Amino acid sequence: MSEEPTVSLLGTTALLFEAPGGTTLATQRRIWALAREAAGWPDVGEAVPGMNNLMVTFARPQRDWTPVAARLLAAWAGVEPLPLDGRCVELPVVYGGEGGPHMADVVAHTGLSPDEVAEIHAAPTYPVFAVGSHPGYCYLGGMDPRIATPRRRTPVLRIPGGAVSIGGSQTGVSASPGPSGWNTIGSTDMVFFDVDRTPPTLLQPGDSVRFRILRVLR
Repeated sequence: MSEEPTVSLLGTTALLFEAPGGTTLATQRRIWALAREAAGWPDVGEAVPGMNNLMVTFARPQRDWTPVAARLLAAWAGVEPLPLDGRCVELPVVYGGEGGPHMADVVAHTGLSPDEVAEIHAAPTYPVFAVGSHPGYCYLGGMDPRIATPRRRTPVLRIPGGAVSIGGSQTGVSASPGPSGWNTIGSTDMVFFDVDRTPPTLLQPGDSVRFRILRVLR
């Protein structure tokens, strides 16, 4: 991991700011603050927080992107972390069964029972680190390392919206149907993206998620 932040060009329309060190809540809070500050700059069209990074798009074509890059680096040095003061949303989950087809793989990797996996997974309050991948999808921090399970060697071509999955040391919930390389251990009926809602995404960076066990199926 780099000990200093870096900025690189993404095509001709954006920059990628990458924070130093690992992905932690403290780092993400600084990224949220940097995104809020950069979004108000005249040369910036949009500032989108990612996991340990920030994508900044240009409001207009830039002949020289280095001034924006330098401003990002300078702002990072002095930015104050935003507090984790968003909403906490409870997600009822059915673990295992047809909605959790890879629970057996997590059980085999960890040596835990399905009930233990569900209980460990549902215990923390998970901060929403970033929203992306597809509309409404949330990257969550704080999963217990006891249930960390490697991503699948062969991705699944389609999982449903509401699929609760584990990929390495992270967990997340699919907001819409699509492919995935993570291990799906359960499902929820919560709707994460609705174009008729303002904002259309249910969760934002700084919100938190609690999983509630409805039942564990074999």
